[in-house]
Amino acid sequence: MSQGTLSDEVLKSDTVHFAHDSERQFARLLDFYQIDWEYEPRSFDLDWDPDGRVTQRFTPDFYLPAYDLFIEITTLNQKLVTKKNRKIRRLRELYPEVHCKIFYQRDYLSLVRKYGLEDLAG
Repeated sequence: MSQGTLSDEVLKSDTVHFAHDSERQFARLLDFYQIDWEYEPRSFDLDWDPDGRVTQRFTPDFYLPAYDLFIEITTLNQKLVTKKNRKIRRLRELYPEVHCKIFYQRDYLSLVRKYGLEDLAG
């Protein structure tokens, strides 16, 4: 009896349309370790205009139900990373019960190298 591998079975990560390849690779890693995940399941309102209309919203990339944890993957330039950091800080201010972790480019690249996904990340 042969054991299945990432390449010969249909994974949840193969059925979702991701905004970025880094998100797909992270999802494949979660699939490999059989960690249940949801992709962009919830948005959080962060700012409103004087009339109460939402002017800023944040949608983390992943939710891991078993850990009650949202994860945001960022492999972007420093200016955009700074903007995401601000959103995470605002999320923590407004929703202290929500747990959210940001994975920076160095974190992502470390995972990619550690698990041999270099050829899939480019």
